[in-house]
Amino acid sequence: MQTPTLIALALYFILMLGIGVYAWKRSTEDSEGYLLGGRNLPPAVAALSAGASDMSGWLLLGLPGALFLAGLVEAWIGIGLFAGAVANWFIVAPRLRQQTVEYGNALTIPEFLANRFPDNAIALRVISAIIIVIFFAVYSAAGLVGGGLLFESTFIAQPVMGFSPYMAGVLLTALVVLAYTMVGGFLAVSLTDFVQGCIMVVALVVMPLVVLFGDGWAATGDALRAVDPSFLSLFGGLTTIGFLSAIAWGLGYFGQPHIIVRFMAIREGGVRAARNIGLAWMLVALIGALGVGLAGRAHVEMNGLVLENSETIFILLANTLFHPFVTGFLLAALLAAIMSTISSQLLVSSSSLTEDFYRLFLRKEASEKEAVTVGRISTALVAIAAIIIASDPESGVLALVANAWAGFGAAFGPLIVLSLTWKRMTGAGAVAGLITGAIVVIAWISLGWNSQFLGGEGIYEIIPGFIAAWLAIWLVSKATYTHRPQVV
Repeated sequence: MQTPTLIALALYFILMLGIGVYAWKRSTEDSEGYLLGGRNLPPAVAALSAGASDMSGWLLLGLPGALFLAGLVEAWIGIGLFAGAVANWFIVAPRLRQQTVEYGNALTIPEFLANRFPDNAIALRVISAIIIVIFFAVYSAAGLVGGGLLFESTFIAQPVMGFSPYMAGVLLTALVVLAYTMVGGFLAVSLTDFVQGCIMVVALVVMPLVVLFGDGWAATGDALRAVDPSFLSLFGGLTTIGFLSAIAWGLGYFGQPHIIVRFMAIREGGVRAARNIGLAWMLVALIGALGVGLAGRAHVEMNGLVLENSETIFILLANTLFHPFVTGFLLAALLAAIMSTISSQLLVSSSSLTEDFYRLFLRKEASEKEAVTVGRISTALVAIAAIIIASDPESGVLALVANAWAGFGAAFGPLIVLSLTWKRMTGAGAVAGLITGAIVVIAWISLGWNSQFLGGEGIYEIIPGFIAAWLAIWLVSKATYTHRPQVV
């Protein structure tokens, strides 16, 4: 590793830790400050924080890797995600910002659901908190896998204190994220997300342009068509099930706690501005990620390079095409993508453990200072679970993200949308949808039906999970609605 690259990365780490200290001094005295930044995030910060925590390492690793292997047909995942994000900003964001305040100033999604359906409050808080912690441990592990791959392929060549290069990378990534998340809470996570989002989008725009101008646009296209005549086709080899599975990624947005919690924290009146900024950022970032995968494949083919893991194409291009200092900046962008999501997920998990377990069952009269301390301890515990899951170096980033994304999307997606928009929904319906969505997703994965279904192509687990949860909510709510107001 060359000195300029190390300097660039060191500056990045110092900046992240500095933001953590700044946030610690500004907003960690009470639970609302530690968990939601006082509900006063500027629109730009909220928008890029939602985007950066959403996209994670899969944007620079998993998605380019999929494009590298299969071609433009994999872009349907990005198209589905963008459509889902648009719907999420228009349907969920304004209503969730308003209703979480109206229903008892809820600080977490489980608390909001409990306040919205008081007759089933305990069941909703406990079940949703369990689902959040389980799936976020898996989701955070996906980010740590990305960190391990990055350090293994770029920074660390020899074992460190008995740990393999991969595992050393996992541990270092986790430690840095824990440092600023535990210290600065939600404000630190949001501000670092904002900075990381800016770094990510610049890197995703610059890298494919450098490759294209260096290798030539026409030559790049010829190289990709030489791999497969349909490599640049959106419909090359696309099946109906494959199309539905890719587009269905967009359904997951409605149920991602680490994304929609940003809506709760936007300052009053700022949702519209945040929506415009967030969607513009996402569109540019997704196009850039597609460019990295396609241009990277052409560059590898034209120059006779060897890439053992397609999900490291971003790392390969950063190391081979740029000045060492710029390489450091680009690798910092990858770390930014990884760490922004992990920090958000750890914080949401810790908030559920604190507000929906500790304060609900163990210490109902816990002081604000005590709650913040428990939140920090909970953050560390979830991180340890994620480290254990990520210890397998063969774990695929995109596969782990897909499983966790489907779990949240099916369990919480129909529940959130209907609780915000359907007045006849009942607490019993909410519990039924939450349990049904989670169980169907877990069962679908366990049976391997996401890989192969009835002897044919696998169906992405979010599709049956989302449909089953929606039906469960609708049917049980119809059966249990008593024409009695559900809220006070």
